[in-house]
Amino acid sequence: MDEKQEKFDEKEMEKHDEKSTEEKNYDEKYRRDPLGAIVWAVILIWVGIVLLAQNLGYLEQLGLRLKFGELPFVVPFVGDSWSLIFLGIAFILLIEVVVRLLVPDYRRPLMGTVIFLIVCLGVAFGSWDLIWPLILIAIGASVLLRGFFRSKE
Repeated sequence: MDEKQEKFDEKEMEKHDEKSTEEKNYDEKYRRDPLGAIVWAVILIWVGIVLLAQNLGYLEQLGLRLKFGELPFVVPFVGDSWSLIFLGIAFILLIEVVVRLLVPDYRRPLMGTVIFLIVCLGVAFGSWDLIWPLILIAIGASVLLRGFFRSKE
């Protein structure tokens, strides 16, 4: 009876050690990822720059130039600092997604980032009629790609 208990205890300790090792590897992988910190730092800098430009009146000057200029399209965020902030955040997140897809060392799940990117675009342009379908398409594409690229063990 004692031998069985000892073997059971050894197996449980091995399982616990394996889980601990997996958790440590997971934690180390994301602690060594400087891209997340860089992205949030750039987002904070962008927000600060836009708010400073708004307070100094530069956004209004830019808006007047674009309104009276010859542009073939309408710029919806001109003069509105929060729309410009969210548009910049979406652009920064898009760069993060591209880097994470292209650089194997920085790969990690991107679904949350992509959804946040699309929500930022929705806030920037103020059109949820376009954004909700894009969110659904992004979720579907993610599920589809995950199915194609799932590692076969």
